[in-house]
Amino acid sequence: MQALPKTRTDGRLPLYARLRDQLASRIANGEWSPGDMIPSENRLAEEYGVALATMRMALKQLVDEGLLERRRGTGTFVKQPAFRADLFRFFHVHDVEDPDGPVIPESRILSRQEVDLPPEVKRAFGDDAGGRGLKLERVRLWAGDPLLFEEIYLRLPDFDGLMSLDPKEMGPLLYPVFLQKFGILISSATDELSFGTATQASAKYLELPANSPVAVIERIARNPVGRIIEYRRVHGRPERFRYRVNLGEQHT
Repeated sequence: MQALPKTRTDGRLPLYARLRDQLASRIANGEWSPGDMIPSENRLAEEYGVALATMRMALKQLVDEGLLERRRGTGTFVKQPAFRADLFRFFHVHDVEDPDGPVIPESRILSRQEVDLPPEVKRAFGDDAGGRGLKLERVRLWAGDPLLFEEIYLRLPDFDGLMSLDPKEMGPLLYPVFLQKFGILISSATDELSFGTATQASAKYLELPANSPVAVIERIARNPVGRIIEYRRVHGRPERFRYRVNLGEQHT
């Protein structure tokens, strides 16, 4: 029997949920790569010393979350992630010399720390939110100029180990890191745009005078089964934002 790891596995969770975390960790650690067929339900149940029904529940959760896919008559496979490009940025960023070509801004992680979750973050995460979480501060730049200042809140123990990651390994996009390192897939997000006043931190990193007006974006990001994974609050230089909507078009 393989023991469940202490990291990223909350002992308060039911056994199938802890098995889900263990299997997701094996995917995140590269033991099974996208496209690989994983061992059968019977073999995994024997390996972990659990009932077959319990293992089936754990695998079903990973299928529902989009990490695994079942192929009738063949087996269960690690799913190739299909990231939507619009999840990688709040708004499309365009080079003035190439307005039709969206770009990904440069990212710099400023700080990472374990914190008490603010009330608005707890409300966003819902009833199963713990009292503590991770907070990242990040600045996004385009052509060397600051564009966005981000405060990103993540759940614990989902992201145990993130503090020790080399920022250079994380790159400009976080959601691929969430999947590759922690087995967590972000499939949808809600962004809300308003306008407000720069905080001391956002004014500093956006190179604005104190109390300057800023665009404010709040994002709630979810996994495929609707569990809220991330709360993000962003301040942006208002002169860099434009709002455009196309009416009368049908989208599928």
